[in-house]
Amino acid sequence: MGVWQRMTLIFRSKANKALDRAEDPREMLDYSYQRQTELLVKVRRGVADVATSRKRVELQIGQLEQQSAKLQGQAEKAISVDREDLAREALTRKSALTTQIGELQTQLAQLQGEEEKLTLAQQRLSAKVEAFRTRKETIKATYTAAEAQTRINEAVAGIGEEMGDVGLAIQRAEDKTAEMQARAGAVDELIASGALDDMTAIGGSDDISRELESMSSRSDVETELAALKAKTHGEIGGPASAGELGSAAPAEPMQAGAEAPGQQPAQQPAQQQVQQPEEGRA
Repeated sequence: MGVWQRMTLIFRSKANKALDRAEDPREMLDYSYQRQTELLVKVRRGVADVATSRKRVELQIGQLEQQSAKLQGQAEKAISVDREDLAREALTRKSALTTQIGELQTQLAQLQGEEEKLTLAQQRLSAKVEAFRTRKETIKATYTAAEAQTRINEAVAGIGEEMGDVGLAIQRAEDKTAEMQARAGAVDELIASGALDDMTAIGGSDDISRELESMSSRSDVETELAALKAKTHGEIGGPASAGELGSAAPAEPMQAGAEAPGQQPAQQPAQQQVQQPEEGRA
């Protein structure tokens, strides 16, 4: 297969596919009915033309018959007055008219046959066109109902062109809404963390607010850290160290004469030595 033949085949296949998409059965049926109606009109016009020709031939035959009858009377009158020559001439003309009348009668018979044929064909074609019209309307109604049902089913299933466009529009709107919400949340977080300045703040209130928030954040961290330590030691179940107990609970007041744990009693003899001279002096 040559290049030109392949190009021709491809073009025809593409054109055929495009025509299939553009073809509407209802329009084709209407066009076919229109062509049949035009053909029926032509047949009726042909029947009318044949009938007109037949009628014209009949009129001509009638006129020739009248002339023939007139010549017959003239010939008889000429014979009555002994004018044989005139009678012969009248009969000669009558004979020519008789020949013409015979030819016209032959044409008339042919025209009558053609008229009968055309009339019968016109009746058959008219019945065929009427039956086609009835079937055409039935097919069009069925096709319209099927097309409407298909569109309804596609709309319900969401696979139609219109519903597909609506679904895409909804999806784009949802995506844009989610993007704007995410952007708003990110900007709020950046403003709260201090990465972005709030341009609507007045004077130094923004710095004070950030400092207060920072102090609150540190306090929260310390509180959570202490709670985490207490929870950890409670889960282990071991005694807390003296440093942790001293920091956790305040020291109780010591009674007079009691020794603090871990303290040596070295100062007590010195105090007794100091008190003894005072008693001797007394």
